[in-house]
Amino acid sequence: MFARIAGVGSFLPGSPVSNDDLAQRGLDTSDEWIATRTGIRSRHLADPSLTSSELAFEASLRALEAAGTNAAEIDLIVVATSTPDYIFPSTACLLQGKLGNVGAMTFDVQAVCSGFVYALSVAEKFIRSGSHKKALVVGAEVFSRILDWQDRTTCVLFGDGAGAVVLEASETPGILATACHADGSQHKILSVPGQVCGGKVTGDPFLRMDGQAVFKFAVRVLSDVANECCRSAGVPSSELDWLIPHQANIRIIESTAKKLGLPMNKVVVTVDQHGNTSAASVPLALDAAIRDGRIQRGHKLLLEGVGGGFTWGAVLLQF
Repeated sequence: MFARIAGVGSFLPGSPVSNDDLAQRGLDTSDEWIATRTGIRSRHLADPSLTSSELAFEASLRALEAAGTNAAEIDLIVVATSTPDYIFPSTACLLQGKLGNVGAMTFDVQAVCSGFVYALSVAEKFIRSGSHKKALVVGAEVFSRILDWQDRTTCVLFGDGAGAVVLEASETPGILATACHADGSQHKILSVPGQVCGGKVTGDPFLRMDGQAVFKFAVRVLSDVANECCRSAGVPSSELDWLIPHQANIRIIESTAKKLGLPMNKVVVTVDQHGNTSAASVPLALDAAIRDGRIQRGHKLLLEGVGGGFTWGAVLLQF
């Protein structure tokens, strides 16, 4: 028994917010400053009334439609998010309620920007075991809620959005290999070191990042985990049709592609339009490339992510 992607969907809130828009709002930055360092030109920022579960709901409806299935047939829901609606219940349970599903096993995964890859890997194991038949796997974030809008080195990088896939049991290969890792000793280089205690926020509730440390770590582990996945599946990187990396920074993406020997015309890039949407970035990019016709059935795809924790992972699949 294998697990294959039956349908993909995504959702971006509101209209794009350009780099110039941010500068006009009083942020000490410019389009040139952001674009040359990151490749980002715009991002989407959710209205304060919108939550991760609501973005997840819209993306899920599109994925279910693409898969030709309905919410009642889903027996596993996994949501990757670092910006949940509540401390509890899980965002996955809130999504389940919105979808009208009753009875599916439902939980969140928290691996920050690696979250979707982690969630997809976990769901695949449930399906391969035979315990579940059809999973809804979602990455959804409202990162704009945890940004310090006075810190131009971080607030310009991120955006909001959601992406979802329906993963189903199949007699033919879909996911060929997965690999996920973490190194908790590196937790300080990217974190939101705050918490709620006694009804008050303690610590620092905003995202903090050591950009250079994150860049060096990401470039190293992304190529390593990609090669690990390819070796596990017996698929050389030269046979990949598409690399779909976490959309954090164009320099990290280009460096990873170079290390894998892949030309940039085999890499899906959406960071210019979406910014870094954390756990949503990989499924958003996947959906964009499916909908514009670049990705076709039978193509071999390598999905990979890296995020706070520090976490990293990859999934090699035949679409």
